[in-house]
Amino acid sequence: MEGENVTIWNFFFLEGFSRYPKLEIVLFVFSFVMYLITLLGNSSLILITITESHLHTPMYLFLGNLSFMDICYTSASIPTLLVNLLSSEKTIRFPGCAVQMYLSLAMGSTECVLLAVMAYDRYVAICNPLRYAVIMNRQVCVQMASASWVTGCLTALLETTFALQVPLCGNLIDHFTCEILAVLKLACTSSLLMDMIMLVVSVLLLPIPMLLICISYVFILSTILRISSADGRSKAFSTCGAHLTVVILYYGAALSMYLKPSSSNSQEIDKIISLLYGVLTPMLNPIIYSLRNKEVKDAVKKLLGKMPFHQTHENL
Repeated sequence: MEGENVTIWNFFFLEGFSRYPKLEIVLFVFSFVMYLITLLGNSSLILITITESHLHTPMYLFLGNLSFMDICYTSASIPTLLVNLLSSEKTIRFPGCAVQMYLSLAMGSTECVLLAVMAYDRYVAICNPLRYAVIMNRQVCVQMASASWVTGCLTALLETTFALQVPLCGNLIDHFTCEILAVLKLACTSSLLMDMIMLVVSVLLLPIPMLLICISYVFILSTILRISSADGRSKAFSTCGAHLTVVILYYGAALSMYLKPSSSNSQEIDKIISLLYGVLTPMLNPIIYSLRNKEVKDAVKKLLGKMPFHQTHENL
């Protein structure tokens, strides 16, 4: 009988927000609209960074990667959430759960590292502008972006592989996605190895990149404050303001999810934070960079000017 309790489940039930049925339609509309804006905003940002030659710089190379991650991250969980919000049977098969868990971890982990890389890019641009083109040449940028992807994808593969080998005593996940912590709550016994892996990965991908970002901005701030002209200081602040805003949004949500103390209603709070983290942050990233960056705004206007509907409207 005990062997049956720890068998590998073919599918899982996702609890999601089924305790609040009247709220589900509101959440569906909210998530659907945010998802569409996320796809449109990030796809547009990727398109202009590819098509506009004057945007072929390190910052926009990293920004294009960030937008692609945001699309992958939201697409890993939001479509399933939308279907389940309208369905009475909120289920996901084991392979789908494994893919969802891996993609969410991989994209989230890669973004942690990439944000630290982008902070270093801003540090070189402001603190060592004369050597910026030499230090941040295309080969170095591609290597740094690739290292972010490799680090995030490998650590996610490690976490997912071990998490899915843990014996589970149930198949009802108290979440709207196959989030790794929610799945591990179904474990029959605690796994010291899994706990150690989660701890090591959490330290590598949250506090360490955040520390590197903080160190970069200490030097950036010190350099900016030494600039004599107010116009120069304002311009320097504007070059890193969008990145700093994204960092605060991203790490604020991530730290509140993974480093908060547990409580009786912590799982419900987790789901709300995960939803905001999954749809709101990826949606805001391209908006933040567009609003605070004249080059991006000009490129977007140029792109819109090439659209058939825009040309037809002008002809009329």
